[in-house]
Amino acid sequence: MRASERAYEALRRDILNWDLPPGSVLAEVDLSERLGVSRTPVREAVAKLVADGLADAQRGRGTVVSDVSLDDLADMFVLRRVLETESARLAATSDHAAKFGPLAQKFHAVTENAQILEDPGPYYQLINTMDELIDSAAGNSYLSTALSNLRVHLARVRRMAKDNPTRLAASAVEHSKIAEAIAKKDPLLASAATTMHLQASLDHILTHAETPKGRHD
Repeated sequence: MRASERAYEALRRDILNWDLPPGSVLAEVDLSERLGVSRTPVREAVAKLVADGLADAQRGRGTVVSDVSLDDLADMFVLRRVLETESARLAATSDHAAKFGPLAQKFHAVTENAQILEDPGPYYQLINTMDELIDSAAGNSYLSTALSNLRVHLARVRRMAKDNPTRLAASAVEHSKIAEAIAKKDPLLASAATTMHLQASLDHILTHAETPKGRHD
């Protein structure tokens, strides 16, 4: 991996984890020392963060981590609902629908494993696997690209609501219903199950949001 790519991945991770919270100045000299690379790779990495919408160039301050606000959340979920319900619908009409049966079982298993809900890292990876499988089954590169860009910003907002075992268990049930609907090749049910999940997610974030502290693990 090139130095600029390593720098980008490190900075992107820190932004998503809130180790670099909104407003943090991305100074080339400081970052190059911290990341152990020259200023050129850092400059390239920061430029990519700006292109992603994770950083902004501000007059008088240089480049800073972009703001994230609950005021934007409703608009994000409007777009998310359009993109994800259509992706689920397309996945349910694809030749890959049968792959979602085993995935539904994995989500069922999550609800019976309290340890997973207390340490949700593996659960979030399971969600990522489902997202990737839906994107692939939907077979629309424009949809998957738009969702990929949106998920970056949603990940930052989602961290404003603390992980809650009860909500994670409900989310696992919701994901299993989406996977089951796709496996049954029922596009209307897949779309409806996705809509219900997204509304529950939005309600949870709005109810439990607070500014998170950065992680340093």
